[in-house]
Amino acid sequence: MKNLFRTIFAPILNIFEKGDEPYAHKPLNRKILIVFGVMLSGLVAGIVAISSQTDTSLMEYIIPVVVFGSVALVALVVGLLGTDRAVAKIWGGK
Repeated sequence: MKNLFRTIFAPILNIFEKGDEPYAHKPLNRKILIVFGVMLSGLVAGIVAISSQTDTSLMEYIIPVVVFGSVALVALVVGLLGTDRAVAKIWGGK
């Protein structure tokens, strides 16, 4: 199942997994990345919930939803499916 998701999200993962330079990776970095992705996903869900309860349309909230949603997606994909190199590249570790 993980290989199927790695294939689906290959365009995102390839950006962070390419290269052969040395990297430093700590196991806590992956956990923090996943927590960060979950928190941003919650923020996006909150924005959508607030926009649906007000008289305004979602179009007024589209920029935060797209930006935070994209960052959350990348964080979760790299955190859950990425290699250690991808996680280190997110953190900028060398």
